Amino acid sequence: MAEAYERFRPGYPAELYDLVAAYADGPLRTALEIGAGTGKATRLFAQRGITVTATEPDSAMLAELRKHVPADVRTVQASFEDLRTGERYELVYAAASLHWTKPEGRWPRMAALLEPGGVFASFGGPLRLADRAVQKAVDEARAPFLATDDIPSPDGTPPDREMQWPGTELQASEWFTDVRQAVIERRVTMSARDYVGHLSTVSAYLVLPPAERERAFESILRVLPDAVELEADLTIHLARRRAEA
Repeated sequence: MAEAYERFRPGYPAELYDLVAAYADGPLRTALEIGAGTGKATRLFAQRGITVTATEPDSAMLAELRKHVPADVRTVQASFEDLRTGERYELVYAAASLHWTKPEGRWPRMAALLEPGGVFASFGGPLRLADRAVQKAVDEARAPFLATDDIPSPDGTPPDREMQWPGTELQASEWFTDVRQAVIERRVTMSARDYVGHLSTVSAYLVLPPAERERAFESILRVLPDAVELEADLTIHLARRRAEA
């Protein structure tokens, strides 16, 4: 699974770092990453001179990450809930991983990892087929196995609301202020097989029984053109730890 994540999930653009750095409005020297996976986001921030501590509970993911990140990246095998809160960072971020953390005590724990005035960032977004006709064919091919592969909002925020999760929770938290939401639009082209490879990393498919999952992928592959264009927009949420909290 770690190799599939590394191969089939796209990396992060320099524009993302620029957006986070501009929001910070000052030097970012230390960062803690939550659920680093294979280190796609780790590389973006570490290559800009930030001292990154990358945390990840899965040992295989962490082993894959270590193959790709600069040698000075510190790695810790731990879930968010198991992290010690004695050390504080100027930036704490989660790349398509915050939904794996437990909601109970999430924001006090997050604040405890940040210096007063420090920045929290969460970013990610689904890959969607740009061609609606192709998407409809995929939906029909998937239907016998899975009604939808969408990931619902963790707090039930409707998709048409302007502020999305986790911005909604950050706005309600006494620990954070200056909550902002931004979108980086991007497009990605993949071969049909690589797109199905990407689906193999999506949680909706991972919960299917293995044999059923393979049949679903075969059915989807049959209706795809040789290459597909994907909408891969990133939604970014930024917030600042209150100095007085």
